[in-house]
Amino acid sequence: MAAAPKRPFRWHIGVFLAPAVLVYTAIMILPLAGTLQLSLFRNIDQSQVFVGLANFRTLFGDPNWSVGFWNALRNNVWFFIIHMLVQNPIGVLLAALLSSPRLRFSAFYRTAIFVPTILSFVIVGFAWKLILSPLWGVAPNLMDLVGLKSLFTPWLGKEQFALTTLSLISVWQFVGIPMMLIYAALLSIPDEVIEAAECDGITGMSQFWKIKLPLILPSIGIISILTFVGNFNAFDLIYTAQGALAGPNYSTDILGTFLYRAFFGFQLQIGDPNMGAAIATMMFLIILGGVCVYLFLVQTRLRRYQF
Repeated sequence: MAAAPKRPFRWHIGVFLAPAVLVYTAIMILPLAGTLQLSLFRNIDQSQVFVGLANFRTLFGDPNWSVGFWNALRNNVWFFIIHMLVQNPIGVLLAALLSSPRLRFSAFYRTAIFVPTILSFVIVGFAWKLILSPLWGVAPNLMDLVGLKSLFTPWLGKEQFALTTLSLISVWQFVGIPMMLIYAALLSIPDEVIEAAECDGITGMSQFWKIKLPLILPSIGIISILTFVGNFNAFDLIYTAQGALAGPNYSTDILGTFLYRAFFGFQLQIGDPNMGAAIATMMFLIILGGVCVYLFLVQTRLRRYQF
């Protein structure tokens, strides 16, 4: 009986994957491993000493660290909730409107809505800080034109409004991303499905809610997890608009700015790389936990809607 021929080793696959693997390892895996290692050490007498989970016990047990950490985590959760409740539904609505074949100049609208996404955080932060300034901003005058000047208040200067205001600014900047992703998902729906729905008398908004929305649920799920990861990695907009202290009175402090002050120090606060690494590790675990929940509990249930 002749032996089965051996399958040739596909060495070219490794050659093509090697550059990407090396780059990803150099800029992602090695820094992540270094951060996890640094969180388990502490600088004692000018030398790094292994202390196990002592830095995490300090982070959760020492009021000098725990108060700031839980405040930043609460703010980060609210920052994420605003994006989930405002950005993504608006993105879905805009995509549904722009996908209508009867809408004229849809390409112009898509471009105009997506343009803020490519702007720098620095430009967006400083621009909106100037717009909302009670001294030289244009917001009071614009609201006066429509008779709403009495509602104006220095939103970035009040603790109860600052974080929500920055969240809405971030929504304005990035609503184009879910819009374009959902728009692409709507265009990928087979024409046969739409024609069958129209034959059954399902048209207009009823067609969107009953036919299109269930088919794009997997895309909405992907957008949701991308929003979660992006919001818990946020830093630039808060730092640009409110500074490293995330004022007023740390009301806009999120995990990213809290990590920055802990690791590098700021003003009278001395930087502690080990505690900063512990905070970064907690951010990694929070994001990893959210992604795992999505992959194993949500994505598996959304597969039934794929076509």
